[in-house]
Amino acid sequence: MAKPTLTAKLTQSFVDGIRAAETDCVWWDSELTGFGLRVLPSGVRSYLIKYRNADRKSRQLVIGSADALKLFQARDKARELLASVALGGDPLADRQAKRQAVEEKPLTVAAICRDYLEKAQAGQVGGRKIPGTSKVRPKAASTVAIDVGRVERHIVPLIGARAMASLRQTDIQKLYDDIAEGRTATKPTKTKARGRAVVSGGHGTAARVIELLGGIWSWAKKRGVVEGESPVRGITKMGVQAKQRVLSSDELRRLGAVINEKRRDLPMACAAVELLAFSGCRREEVVALRWSEIDADGRCLRLEDTKTGRSVRPLSQAALGVLKAWPRLGESGFVFPARNGQRSADLKKSIASIFDAAGLRDARSHDLRRTFATAAAGLEYSDAVVGMLIGHRARGVTEAHYIRRPDAVLVAAADATAEFIRKSLAGQTAEVITARFGEAAV
Repeated sequence: MAKPTLTAKLTQSFVDGIRAAETDCVWWDSELTGFGLRVLPSGVRSYLIKYRNADRKSRQLVIGSADALKLFQARDKARELLASVALGGDPLADRQAKRQAVEEKPLTVAAICRDYLEKAQAGQVGGRKIPGTSKVRPKAASTVAIDVGRVERHIVPLIGARAMASLRQTDIQKLYDDIAEGRTATKPTKTKARGRAVVSGGHGTAARVIELLGGIWSWAKKRGVVEGESPVRGITKMGVQAKQRVLSSDELRRLGAVINEKRRDLPMACAAVELLAFSGCRREEVVALRWSEIDADGRCLRLEDTKTGRSVRPLSQAALGVLKAWPRLGESGFVFPARNGQRSADLKKSIASIFDAAGLRDARSHDLRRTFATAAAGLEYSDAVVGMLIGHRARGVTEAHYIRRPDAVLVAAADATAEFIRKSLAGQTAEVITARFGEAAV
């Protein structure tokens, strides 16, 4: 049975609104002929073009992941490729020819890393396992962006020109040592994205880069590109003490005072910090929050894309109060939209400035998440409850598939914890929050 032809005027809001399909389907753009959005049942969405080459053979070419590319970027690329077709070109044949030319030479580390990242950006590389199943979800776009930085700033400069198949354990150990000793460290540099990037070394950075390289080796081995045991195995890595920074009640009071002082100058950042303090969410979860993800009646956040996939979080009364007081800005659907209205705001620097003004230069937004969790533990809530409050990855099938909304006990725990934090920000309690978590990361 032939698949129905689906046509729509593709807009960014249309793309953002589509998450999964019952079957593999393509929505073709009504404005640019041959340009479309493919949606898979897994939720993977990719932009592509359809055309006929000079021999009148039908071709389809994937441009990239809808999570990695904005609609206008994909449409511009589609126009470029379709224009080349009109002049007699064949973009798919050109791509295949380039890959064949590379495969005829010993594949370098840089080439294999680029191929890996290209597939990851198109949603074709597995990430975290879906709890209760043998399947994995595609690597999150935010994780892929971090992978790109580690490849470009550490792996490629040090061993990019080496043939991947020639790597030995001694080479990887030297790579680890060089990164740990700061050989790839740089001064702050301007990036294509907003802000400035600082490439640092250290054992923590080195360990994460080596872990990524091991994953790329395994990915390449499954596709017959390399053979044998991974050279990453058996590398000596130094242990790094996990950060356990928790804000005391006095530090929360100072932070609350700065929030009140800067509410007029930095209203968006102040609201975001309060929401972080009252929810235990990660910074990126709050900054990229959409109004559609807020279920006020169900007293929860229904987050579509987090570090652990979709997540339902209890919404405390204090956090709900922040959201009810915050106006809807623009039509992007983001709670904290950027000025151009096409994405969420970049609040990293302004949030950091609030901590700095409170004299907390060694603390940042993630320490509020750790403080929320520690406060909940101090109120005698179990580790399981604390984990559900802050959205730790579900441990079993029941948590992963059957919980649709938090129960009254979990909401009450969120309320009690957030109220403790709220009073601390307002300077109404002299209690000191002490860390008692044994977990390495929150």
